[in-house]
Amino acid sequence: MLATLLAVDGPDTVALTPVTKAGLADWLAAQSPAVASWVKAVGFTGEAGSTVFLPGPDGAVARVLAGVSAVDDLWAFAGLPASLPAGSYRIDAALDARAATRAALGWALGSYRFSRYRKPPEKGFATLVWPAEADRGEVERAATATWLVRDLVNTPACDMGPAELAQAAQDLAAEFDAAVEVIVGQDLLDRDYPAIHAVGRASPRAPRLVDLRWGNPDHPKVTIVGKGVCFDTGGLDLKPSSGMLMMKKDMGGAAHALALGRMIMMAGLPVRLRVLVPAVENVVSGDAFKPLDVLKTRKGLTVEVGNTDAEGRLILCDALAEADSEKPELLIDFATLTGAARVALGPDLPALMSNNDALANDLTEAGTAVDDPMWRLPLWAPYRKGLDSKVADINNVTTNGFAGAITAGLFLQEFVSKETPWAHLDTYAWNGSARPGRPEGGEALGLRAAYAVIAKRFG
Repeated sequence: MLATLLAVDGPDTVALTPVTKAGLADWLAAQSPAVASWVKAVGFTGEAGSTVFLPGPDGAVARVLAGVSAVDDLWAFAGLPASLPAGSYRIDAALDARAATRAALGWALGSYRFSRYRKPPEKGFATLVWPAEADRGEVERAATATWLVRDLVNTPACDMGPAELAQAAQDLAAEFDAAVEVIVGQDLLDRDYPAIHAVGRASPRAPRLVDLRWGNPDHPKVTIVGKGVCFDTGGLDLKPSSGMLMMKKDMGGAAHALALGRMIMMAGLPVRLRVLVPAVENVVSGDAFKPLDVLKTRKGLTVEVGNTDAEGRLILCDALAEADSEKPELLIDFATLTGAARVALGPDLPALMSNNDALANDLTEAGTAVDDPMWRLPLWAPYRKGLDSKVADINNVTTNGFAGAITAGLFLQEFVSKETPWAHLDTYAWNGSARPGRPEGGEALGLRAAYAVIAKRFG
């Protein structure tokens, strides 16, 4: 399934030796004087990310030295698929199962390229022979799910509207024999999803709710919700051009939800999976919802629209109310929800909020363990007063501008029962610049950590 990971050595496979700065002197001491002299002459110091090619007697490359910070660093080998000459390589080092799995996953994540709209480059990726102890299932799940997030987020809104996002869910369902229903347009009103309809009705590309189900109904219910705003102009509270530029990625939460569903189904976890994706465009037309409109919601609460650019929480509230109605054993939502989360935590750390300490602790611990970190923010109850409305049950924004990520979480919490273990991940879903294994563009953040928690609890 992963084209840059090979089952067996070939006759031209090149040895790839990882070396740390601290370990370089010992490695050189065990080599011939000619090899040691060559490595010193080219100035190789074992700096992470650096490489040196060692020639064989015939002048061909006999070995590659790769500088790494540690052999079990997830990103240690992630830059090599793109930087090494095309060909096959084999890690020439004793790796335990954890290090081998991380090496293979890093290699796979570094072998991604979004080339839908341009000719593929002439140079392909270098390939790696599977490290002997690697968990291939884990690597394939994480890599293909991450690629799915990247592909969906990177696709521009002209080709990734509500219908196309729903089709991605239908394709996923077909691959794993899952059931999927898509509720479109007026049917959202007829079936009591009024907030989703209100946000998406201005677009000629009709709003919809994707509802994917998989697994044995007798197994524990795990429900994943993802924000699917395929493009966000801000609505009548229109964004400036700079704020609108990257809004093709505002469906990043939906991409994460589908990708997490993919990992669960690939693993065959004994859960009753449900994935809910409200998919809309938030655009301007004569039918756009307006500031100070009062919207009905599936839960029965009324919402005063303090700002039409806080639309993600409006579509999520209907989906979360439906998810909560089945009392799942675990409920997680992903959303590219607030700029405030990015101001607080930057682009790499999703903001985690939860009504359940055990779940929050599990997620943060898993994030550290699998190098997919997140940071918990409190659902600070005193801030809930800022969402009070004089004409409705709740406003979708506060007026003071403080704690924007937390107040968004507090809004969502209104639509989830206290008894339902729920976590909300406000994620950026984007790499602003390229790093080994993490190309610029769409990115999965919090995905592998969430899967690790679900697999540990229910697997």
